[in-house]
Amino acid sequence: MDRKDALQLMEEYTGSGSLRKHMHCVETAMRAYALKFGGDAELWGMTGLLHDFDYERFPTTPDHPVQGSLILESLGYPEELRRAILGHADETGVPRETLMAKALFACDELCGFIVACTLVKPDKSVASVEVTTVMKKMKDKGFARNVRREDIINGAAELGVPLEEHIAFVIAALRTNASTLGL
Repeated sequence: MDRKDALQLMEEYTGSGSLRKHMHCVETAMRAYALKFGGDAELWGMTGLLHDFDYERFPTTPDHPVQGSLILESLGYPEELRRAILGHADETGVPRETLMAKALFACDELCGFIVACTLVKPDKSVASVEVTTVMKKMKDKGFARNVRREDIINGAAELGVPLEEHIAFVIAALRTNASTLGL
């Protein structure tokens, strides 16, 4: 399996442009963390790209991501990728045992939140988003209310990275791919 196959699968299952953008953002953050931690950037990137591919068909946990994992298994995707995807939803009960699984959990909600912070900037550019912006918006419970702030906080802790450092890292990763991501 390679990125081309993963992208084709994601696009086959996902019609929503915003959900596709989210998965591309998580892919970008995962690739950056793979490089930082000495992981396999292709595997980590595909994990980020595919983590929500089944969401439109199975929007309720634990169906999402369990059904997606079964689809990925039938297509021959590696167990490490599937377990990381299963672990990104606490409701599955699958522990996040690998650094890749911890990174996926840490990046998922944060990527969505950073995109929300970007979209309220006058220039709608991730280049304008700072750590202080994200920290301030996290305190506003009415802003991006569907984003689970506790997952952002717990994800950074599980990854072993201070929260502000984690936010800065993901912002920087998204900036490197901003034009492709539409940010």
